[in-house]
Amino acid sequence: MLQEKQSAPTFTAMNQDKQTLSLADYAGAKNVVLYFYPKDDTPGCTIEANQFTELASEFSASDTVVIGVSKDPCDSHRAFIDKYGLKLDLLADTSGEICERYGVWQEKEKKGVKKMGIVRSTFVINKQGMLEMAAYGVGADGHAQDVLNLVRQL
Repeated sequence: MLQEKQSAPTFTAMNQDKQTLSLADYAGAKNVVLYFYPKDDTPGCTIEANQFTELASEFSASDTVVIGVSKDPCDSHRAFIDKYGLKLDLLADTSGEICERYGVWQEKEKKGVKKMGIVRSTFVINKQGMLEMAAYGVGADGHAQDVLNLVRQL
């Protein structure tokens, strides 16, 4: 698993509009909140995305972009954004490559059944590409505010 003060793994993927986004796009200019979530339009994931959206202007005022990542395809991301009026980019990691690089693809257990899936996790990457936060297994509700509080200190 990744830890604070190490270089963030690079990533490149398509967003909800089928535009390619990379970590390098923000180097030297913006901090990046990269959050991983299990699935579009599910209860916890919707709470988290809505709370990041509610704070979008405050993240922007702190020179920070918020990017969500799941294995859902671009079209699913677009529908999720449209349904809730989300104000963030969602990357389609359909191959799971970014999930692997960030160590969020893990075995999970639900009702006694073990299977692989995305562990809800958030990474704050500073303008120099270093990890300021690497949090695995976070809760959805209230998490966006906690992340904003950290970003304000950068």
